[in-house]
Amino acid sequence: MEGLSGTERKNIKPGISVAIVLKKDQRSGTLTHGIVRDILTKAPVHTHGIKVRLESGEIGRVKIIK
Repeated sequence: MEGLSGTERKNIKPGISVAIVLKKDQRSGTLTHGIVRDILTKAPVHTHGIKVRLESGEIGRVKIIK
């Protein structure tokens, strides 16, 4: 799944490994790695990344799909 865009909902499925930016890390751009549990963005595309909840419960926008 390398090289897929985190801005398109169709590229993201529960169970895949991603890197997200948490709301508190938006200025620094610090990435948090984890496994997608839920997709929270309903729109097919979002310019800042699709919002997801990780297995850990953290919520953020997808920047990298591994």
